Amino acid sequence: MPNNTPNPADAVPSATHVTEEQGAEIFAEKNRIDGLNRIRQLVFGSLDGLLVPLGVVSGVAGGTGSTKAVIVAGIAEAFAGALSMGAGEFISGRSEAQVQQTEIAKELAEIRDAPEYELREMAILFEHEGVAPEDAARLANTLVHYPEAYHKTMVEKELGLQVGVSTVKIPEALTMGISYIVGSFFPLIAYFFLPIPQALPVSLFLTVVALIVVGIIKGRLANLNLFRSSLEVVVVGGASALGGYLLGTYVPRLFGY
Repeated sequence: MPNNTPNPADAVPSATHVTEEQGAEIFAEKNRIDGLNRIRQLVFGSLDGLLVPLGVVSGVAGGTGSTKAVIVAGIAEAFAGALSMGAGEFISGRSEAQVQQTEIAKELAEIRDAPEYELREMAILFEHEGVAPEDAARLANTLVHYPEAYHKTMVEKELGLQVGVSTVKIPEALTMGISYIVGSFFPLIAYFFLPIPQALPVSLFLTVVALIVVGIIKGRLANLNLFRSSLEVVVVGGASALGGYLLGTYVPRLFGY
């Protein structure tokens, strides 16, 4: 009976068959995914930029009834919040990357100082993923002849990290800060043109619309149900806005204001 099992080697083109254009396409896909990873900063910054200023301006509007006070508080919070969020993202992301670099350096030192132990560890990691023991040993013994691939594989499988992690977090910080400042525009803009009784519902409406847009963006990028994604964002935002308004209205009364 003929053996119809495909040979894995036949499915993988040799290095001579990989053109420069194909290599560029592979790395372009990686760069695309790296860009999509900034969705965290985009959504985080947008949500905070919508919800925190909304809570502030709604609270100040309910507590003081002064349009001037609302605008001053809103602008001050928007810029302070954007700078704070951007700086926080830069420092926290950089700190995380520095810790990861330290752990990667430790792992690479272990590979250098205890190569046989690390080689056995590599085989065990493959076995843990369902590779047969003989094949796991064969894979490990093959990779050890290619230091760059071996180091990357060991770091990724044992630590769950990527070799070459960058400590330059300026793009992430800018994404966070810009998202925040853009988001803060929606809850504040109505107070420039309308008195508080009319501006408050318009501010809430514009914020809800912006939250829906954020939910749609998140849903499209994550391939989620757009309605459920938008509803999730709106519910969280609505709870935050309501809490800010109630606190701004009733807490000052507790102190006689």
